[in-house]
Parts: sequence; C-alpha cells; structure tokens
Amino acid sequence: MLAIRLDEKTESRLEDLSSKTGRTKTWYVRKAIETYIDDLEDAAIAASAYEEYLFDGGKSSPLEDVRRRLELED
Repeated sequence: MLAIRLDEKTESRLEDLSSKTGRTKTWYVRKAIETYIDDLEDAAIAASAYEEYLFDGGKSSPLEDVRRRLELED
C-alpha cells in the first residue's frame, strides 16, 4: 500500500484524465511509476556498460557481445 499527496494542480489534471478516459487515478499513477522505473533501469544498464567500456581501455566490442554481457539477448 502506498499513499501520496499531490499538489492541487497535479491532482486536478489526474482527476480530469481519469474522468475523460474511464481509467482510475491509481491506474495512471501505477503506469507512471512503472515507466519511470523502466527508465531508471535502462539508465543504470547504460551507465554500467559505459563504465565497463572505460575500464576495458575504451575498446569497442561487437554488439552481440555487449548484449550477451548485459543479458539482453532475445
């Protein structure tokens, strides 16, 4: 369970969006948090890859090797 306080403008915008679309405010807040966490995770992976690149003497690696090391293979 999580409770948050929003400023009046944000609360009003969220309420309007919810009313116009038929989705709950909770749905939009959950989606916003999920998207933000996805972005943070992507940034952390990118930062880790960049640090690895720097510590590896700045050598290039084939994309397949990078994807395998970062466990991004399909």
